[in-house]
Amino acid sequence: MKMNMKATAALSLLFVTLWSSADVARCVSPCASSPSQWCSSVDAAIQCGVLKQCLEANFTRAHRHRDAQPVQLDLYYESLCPACRAFLTQMLFPTLVMLPDILNVTLVPYGNAKERFDGNRYVFTCQHGEEECLGNMIETCLLNLAGSSAFQVIYCMESSTDVVKSAESCLKLYKPTLEWGKVMSCVSGDQGNKLMHQNALQTDALKPPHYFVPWVTINGEHTDDLQKKAMQGLLPLVCSLYQGTKPDACGSAQPRQYKSYCHKE
Repeated sequence: MKMNMKATAALSLLFVTLWSSADVARCVSPCASSPSQWCSSVDAAIQCGVLKQCLEANFTRAHRHRDAQPVQLDLYYESLCPACRAFLTQMLFPTLVMLPDILNVTLVPYGNAKERFDGNRYVFTCQHGEEECLGNMIETCLLNLAGSSAFQVIYCMESSTDVVKSAESCLKLYKPTLEWGKVMSCVSGDQGNKLMHQNALQTDALKPPHYFVPWVTINGEHTDDLQKKAMQGLLPLVCSLYQGTKPDACGSAQPRQYKSYCHKE
């Protein structure tokens, strides 16, 4: 059943009014969520005192950019590759923060790794050693378990001095409701092994095949020109490719160039 914009806005306003009236007589519990999760549910918004702002933001987001499909960017990378870390933290994540309504991102942590099947499970060898395999596996499991908070946790890890050692504290900061033990059960168990195998298949199926990372595809396509533009200025590239009404952030796009890669051996 569809509802027009005026009706939706009226119901939102009524909900806020009713809650505000009821709140006078009782105390709201302290906010236990990180800022990134304040609008993830009605309960979280109420606890953090931002219900009205979340309703307004969600309403605006739902109707502002309905005239075109978001740009789809897939990043093939590995957790300890310096070039991947720089692109993810200094180019990709800031662009997604600026353009959340017109950019969808898929992360595929595998990169230049190799796999073999030992008859029971898949065994992975990574370009930067066992520590990178562990980092790749943790990030793969986070993408499967942490929902919309996964990229924030991974950004925190990749921004840290030690990617792997920072993982647990980053999880507590950005997804406190997900237990670290559950992540590590995925990492060491069949679930993580199967998920990483899927990353390997997806990476090996790239056309053209990748020969370095970070490797970027946009709307399912990789060309030297798209790669170069993504590394030089991802925000203006996304703005130029989006076919709908441009968000305000597109008016202030400033290129920032990255040319570093981890080449496939």
